[in-house]
Amino acid sequence: MTGRGIDQILPNPSHPVLYERFVKNANDYVDLAMKKNGPFIPPVDFTYIWGNATERMQHADLRIINLETSITRSNKHLQKGINYRMHPDNLPCLTGVDIDCCTLANNHVLDWGVDGLTETLDLLKKSGICYTGAGYHLKASKEPCRFNIQTKGRVLVFAYGLPSSGIPKDWQAKLDRAGINMINDLSENNIKNIANEIKGYREPNDLIVVSIHWGENWGYDIPKPHKELAHQLIDLEAADIIHGHSSHHFLGIEVYKNKPIFYGCGDFINDYEGIDGYEKYRDDLGFMYFTESNPSNGQLISLRMVPAQIKNMRINSPDIKDNKWMYSILNRECKKFNTKAERKEDASFNLLWT
Repeated sequence: MTGRGIDQILPNPSHPVLYERFVKNANDYVDLAMKKNGPFIPPVDFTYIWGNATERMQHADLRIINLETSITRSNKHLQKGINYRMHPDNLPCLTGVDIDCCTLANNHVLDWGVDGLTETLDLLKKSGICYTGAGYHLKASKEPCRFNIQTKGRVLVFAYGLPSSGIPKDWQAKLDRAGINMINDLSENNIKNIANEIKGYREPNDLIVVSIHWGENWGYDIPKPHKELAHQLIDLEAADIIHGHSSHHFLGIEVYKNKPIFYGCGDFINDYEGIDGYEKYRDDLGFMYFTESNPSNGQLISLRMVPAQIKNMRINSPDIKDNKWMYSILNRECKKFNTKAERKEDASFNLLWT
């Protein structure tokens, strides 16, 4: 979530005006962060927000994020209460850490209307960052990102948004209008159709990532329809990794038929520091998820999770107390799926499954 308050601390902030009920200036979120964890001096450099995650990210074959903001100069906001945008001249905060793929099927990418979305698409394409889950028209919104990994095969990334995450149904792309790739119908027949669309792109040794924006922002309950959707996509050989997001805090992880399902990865970067009301969920604490899968069959080989904490609007390593809290909550939620986290000497976790 590199818009709003995060955008304000970068070198080229948008106009800070907001249209929220209580907050009218995006710099108020910066002030809250400083009151919570101490002052820092904006503007910061473009890669500041990634903190000590920057080096770790370079060791991955691919760096995939859910980009939950519009990148636009547009001043035409939608009347929806909360509107995220990042100034186009702050795009180096993504290119500077070699982000490979942005999934866009979420409830903020159209906060500044169709014009804001198309500008976002134009800018990402120009920058060399692949995007999926949104497009200039319906067919384009369904197109996956394709990556050739040296000697290993391809990775295909598809992205979908569900209304359960608060995405308005009229944000769906149309034959002649830009929008996002949505699943409004969770019937068995429709999921089969979606699976067939995905499999139409599959080649031998392809690893398929399906990124889904679904569910509420807060709470640990996972809706049955979400579980069924994830299982069906795996059963139908249309997904090897389910990358789920929307919850502002991490949720339990399932390994189904030796393929991982992230029901909620939590926030990695946001401007929520200092906001009251949901402290028990610790949205400042999250993970970097490093997955390794077998390209010949898509099965999970290993999953390493590196704890991260948002402090001073950048990624830091949690202290031992918070690390233990994360270990406890993650295991509590993973127990529902017969998975378990194992703490390593370097304070990272490995996922164990049977």
